[in-house]
Amino acid sequence: MVRAWRFGEIVDGNALAKGASSLPLMDNADTLMCRFLAYLGEAVFLDEVITKPCHSLIHQSLHATEAKTVTNGDGFGLGWYGERPTPGVYRELRPAWSDENLLAICSQVRSHAFFAHIRAATGTATSRANCHPFTHQRHMFMHNGQVGCYGKLKRQLENMIPDALYASRDGTTDSEALFLIALANGADRDPVAAFAATLRTVKTMMQSHGVCEPLRFAATFTNGEDLYAFRWSCDNKAPTLYMRESAASLMVASEPTDAEHDAWTLIPQGTAMVARKGQRPEMQRFEIVEKMAA
Repeated sequence: MVRAWRFGEIVDGNALAKGASSLPLMDNADTLMCRFLAYLGEAVFLDEVITKPCHSLIHQSLHATEAKTVTNGDGFGLGWYGERPTPGVYRELRPAWSDENLLAICSQVRSHAFFAHIRAATGTATSRANCHPFTHQRHMFMHNGQVGCYGKLKRQLENMIPDALYASRDGTTDSEALFLIALANGADRDPVAAFAATLRTVKTMMQSHGVCEPLRFAATFTNGEDLYAFRWSCDNKAPTLYMRESAASLMVASEPTDAEHDAWTLIPQGTAMVARKGQRPEMQRFEIVEKMAA
């Protein structure tokens, strides 16, 4: 049985948050689209996390159990940190389950921090440039969710990206736009505040355009040393997000990758998980509160 943190309850005194209670594997999330996994900890070969577990990300690309789309075959991507401060990236349009290069890379590359993402496209083009993760200098980001009626808002959203960052925009997705806007809002200094400000602005923009479709955001962000994970939606149906902590590592994933479900914690909706270098992860409330007019 997977556990889920509930703020304000004190059960078994775990240091990550105030309390936990057993819940079914899924909550009321109306999950959709992509699957992803983030790792931070002792350096391991990528295949130990991405390809070998019984419900690995490769397995989920064909048999996702907590998503509307069981098959995620619109491309995939890897991003990892090695001896340089900027991450290496491999993206491909072929389905993850049929790419021998992916298996070869995962069996040879060792990293202390990496992202992996399998995509189920939701309106933007199926292209290598639209595959996650997205990077800018030392930062890396990936997302599962949506900006409702993105086509209506795309031009206005892109106008929010400063010229210095727009040069890094290779694709056309809402996810990459959110990433670059958050960087413009200071994600390199305070990721939680920057992404909250970004989502607040986008939500206001959607309301001004009369958009009824939801804004949903399950995402991870890193600089290669710290890891941030976010789970939020405007309709209380955020895509699922789990974490697993051990003495050697921390993993965040769209769904558990192995059969040890008791070891995974369901991150509550409206939560940011913050894992700074050398510190245990902590849960913070992640609320998108609209600013009052002056």
